[in-house]
Amino acid sequence: MVRIIGYKERNKDDGTSFFVLELQGGIEMVLSKTTGNFYATAKKAFIPTTFDEQICTALIGTEMAGKIAKESCEPFTYTVQETGEEITLEHRWIYTTEDAVKPKQKAIQYEPNVIANADVFSSNGILEHAE
Repeated sequence: MVRIIGYKERNKDDGTSFFVLELQGGIEMVLSKTTGNFYATAKKAFIPTTFDEQICTALIGTEMAGKIAKESCEPFTYTVQETGEEITLEHRWIYTTEDAVKPKQKAIQYEPNVIANADVFSSNGILEHAE
């Protein structure tokens, strides 16, 4: 499950604006590589909407089925706000549903290697051994 925790206004290339919902996944416990201690965190993602600001505000707190998943992408630089450090990332966090996570089942192409021959079966219901 994910929860809508906020929204932001964004601008398109043509100058018009739209809103994105900020989603947060459930709490996760992560082991720190530097201290060896656990800390609690939650993944976040943004999804675009067709909603106006009033609807986005009303949706805060709503829970939805799905999860926040890691997706590979083209490398980009990101500035950590707390430290000012610039890092290069090759992934992003996206919202996905269970249906989208499961790969589509491919149809199995069946090519029989046995040819049925009705002559090998008894036609009178009596078992007779072949000679």
